[in-house]
Amino acid sequence: MAANSQLLSALPSNQTPMDEVTRRSANFHPTIWGDYFLTYASQPMEVDTQDLLEHQKLKEEIKNMLVEVPNISSQKLDLINKIQRLGVCYQFENEIDASLEYIFKAYDDFNDGEDENDLYVVSLRFRLLRQDGYHLLANVFEKFKDGNGKFKELLTKNVQAMLSLYEASHLRVHGEQILEEALTFTTSHLESMLGLPHLSNPLRSQVSEALKQPIRRRLTRLDAQKFISSYEPNGTQDALLLKFAKLDFNLLQKQHQRELGSLTRWWKGLDVPNKLPFARDRLVECYFWTLGTYFEPKYQLARKFILKIISLTSIIDDIYDVYGTSDELKLFTDAVQRWDVSATNQLPEYMRSTYIYLLDTYAEMEKELSNEGASYRVNYAKIEMTKLVGAYHDESKWYNDGCSPTFEEYMKVALVTSGYTMLATTSLVGMQEDFLTKEAFDWMISGPLIVRASEIVGRLMDDITGYEFEQQRGHFESSVQIFMKEYGKSKEETTTELQERVINAWKDINQECLKPTVFPMPILTRILNLTRVIDLLYHDGDLYTHSKTKLKQIITSTLVNPIQ
Repeated sequence: MAANSQLLSALPSNQTPMDEVTRRSANFHPTIWGDYFLTYASQPMEVDTQDLLEHQKLKEEIKNMLVEVPNISSQKLDLINKIQRLGVCYQFENEIDASLEYIFKAYDDFNDGEDENDLYVVSLRFRLLRQDGYHLLANVFEKFKDGNGKFKELLTKNVQAMLSLYEASHLRVHGEQILEEALTFTTSHLESMLGLPHLSNPLRSQVSEALKQPIRRRLTRLDAQKFISSYEPNGTQDALLLKFAKLDFNLLQKQHQRELGSLTRWWKGLDVPNKLPFARDRLVECYFWTLGTYFEPKYQLARKFILKIISLTSIIDDIYDVYGTSDELKLFTDAVQRWDVSATNQLPEYMRSTYIYLLDTYAEMEKELSNEGASYRVNYAKIEMTKLVGAYHDESKWYNDGCSPTFEEYMKVALVTSGYTMLATTSLVGMQEDFLTKEAFDWMISGPLIVRASEIVGRLMDDITGYEFEQQRGHFESSVQIFMKEYGKSKEETTTELQERVINAWKDINQECLKPTVFPMPILTRILNLTRVIDLLYHDGDLYTHSKTKLKQIITSTLVNPIQ
């Protein structure tokens, strides 16, 4: 910590003693990880030389393989898909980008090929091109309909083809009715197929996973771990791919473990269990959040920055949501607006450490970026943090004053408290890329459609999965209760309506990622990836808050256990 930390024990406290104030409690479970990752901080940085040599050798072989396989072939599509699903596409970005650009430009040449009537190939090509931003028209699927305008029933006999079409349909944008029909058609038949005894693994598990979460919404690192574990190589090429993917996964995992170990040491200084016992102690879960945003080695600095901000934001959220009184929250809000260490003189003791950690973290970011002439970026992150804290305060005033906002009033504030403009902005601060300009940050904080869509996904999924828990602890009403009251809807009707808004937000995200994009794809990818994290954490309950079971297993598979 910086010198400001010395103030924690020296500053006077002129506030009402904490034990004389009646406070709410959410009874969050304590950290399940403790100091587990701390041991990795002291481990040597060296990697086994033999592993590195083998890694480099395999990488060159796969690179040659990518170049040698003809672009206008289903084999090239299949190879790119496998490399992406195995989580190593970041190692071959130039080769894959060049191949997909060629495939898109030479699309008419595919129409003359024998694979053009193969639903699996057509769907795979559509998904790969759309994922990379190419606006391939959805009418490529018209040929798979019958005379009545319905998808041919004969298609249902090929599970792989149905799965491929299902995945492609999740790249749809507004107005693509044929992809809406494709989603309905494939979903119903894939669900039925799970009941068939002859559908065996790994295809059965692939169908099951897809119905829970399509590829478009998955985290690259987690999907890679699952895909590697179930991958059945067919021939020398597949065996080579699998060997490289396992080695790459484990090498990268060691780097992530060391990073998390170092950050655990930083986190221990805040001493959450003793100083902030009401708050969620979730450093490891927050680090997993950052891996969803970017896992590649070159983004180590960016991960460090955003990890510290996410973990501190979680504490601040609980201060406003759970513990602080209206007077204390006003003091904290004013302190963040002032952004000055002298503001700690007015804060109750439990708030000071969080506030000083917040100031120190942004100061650290400015210092580390000053040599590159990029410290200006931190000011954008500060602006969004002050907006976020201001919105937290607005929500707390609703609760403390007993106000009932309209759904529109609630969403205006709640989209800010989703935190996703702040996180998206902060995610760029530590990225050491030439294309990150002041204009990119101006655009990010201006409220573009893709960021707003990400906020909608984050807010509504959080509210849908967490509102019953929030009700139990007497928290302010969320979008679910407010919508039900305002429009006279049942819980089921409301959930359906809000889920439809989430689906439409994903269409907006898909649209904004199509070329020509306003800014380079790596910037948009951060927003996309942050939305994917939310889809995982709030798809089936609040996995972040209640992290003892499913999220623990996920983190164990990606950050603890190497792939054998």
